[in-house]
Amino acid sequence: MTVHRTFDLIAPSGYPHDPAVLTRALERLRAQGHRVQGVEATQRRYQRFAGTDGERAADLNRLADAARALPDIVLAVRGGYGAVRILAELDYAGLQRRLADQPVALVGHSDFTAIQLALFARAGLKTFSGPMLMSDFGAEHVSEFTMQHFWAALTEPSVTIARNVPQARALDVRGTFWGGNLAVLTSLIGTPYMPAVEGGVLFVEDVNEQPFRIERMLYQLHLSGILDQQQALVLGDFSGGKAFDYDNGYDLDAVIDQMRSVIGIPIVTGLQFGHVPDMLTLPVGADAHLVADKDGFRLTLSNYPCLRG
Repeated sequence: MTVHRTFDLIAPSGYPHDPAVLTRALERLRAQGHRVQGVEATQRRYQRFAGTDGERAADLNRLADAARALPDIVLAVRGGYGAVRILAELDYAGLQRRLADQPVALVGHSDFTAIQLALFARAGLKTFSGPMLMSDFGAEHVSEFTMQHFWAALTEPSVTIARNVPQARALDVRGTFWGGNLAVLTSLIGTPYMPAVEGGVLFVEDVNEQPFRIERMLYQLHLSGILDQQQALVLGDFSGGKAFDYDNGYDLDAVIDQMRSVIGIPIVTGLQFGHVPDMLTLPVGADAHLVADKDGFRLTLSNYPCLRG
């Protein structure tokens, strides 16, 4: 039996630029019997953003209002840029009081990483890196893989991801699972919105970044001491960042080899997450158990908000 959910749309970054895609996404959710609220967030425009900083912060802060019924799923409309501008305006104490231990899933990726990490750092709130309204629910052909993993992650108390991608180093570690978009994550270093995670399992992905830029950001994580505090670094997808002729064979594999030579923790590759059609939904702040060897890896995630049936 299909469970009908309440989706609350938030737009902390860019505005939806294609009305046809927006209409398709909304019609799909409604056709499945879901209730969609917060649609006004998709209609706002301010420069390149989905409304003023105050309006976009209010999308999230309204979740702290005890007079409003909580939705099941808080879904980011899209990424882009702009989330960092509203971090100082969020009601972390109010959101913590209202959402802690509640079966509410806040979902998004890309620029939404800034919101996720800030909520985890300042309020201890666990969220989900996963699909967004425009790019995924509004896709011309919705990925069955993405939707299956989305609903499984949100409704099951644990999720296990297994891939037969050979790994360079065997490991068996446990720790807090956290991370997201690499560029956004590194931009928070030295701010109050960067989680202080020790013994964690850090995952990263990015899009349209050249290999040298990816390496530079990984070096920033390394030189700032953040990587040294983790049990492992897990690499998702890095689509769109092809090497130039000038790079002379310096590609993503070369970057990974270089980072393995300078950091003291294992690097696991092949996590199916990022700016790709078929993507996993990953709980940020969950408990992780990661096992890897020459045959692949197995990642089990647990202890995160789970929607009620």
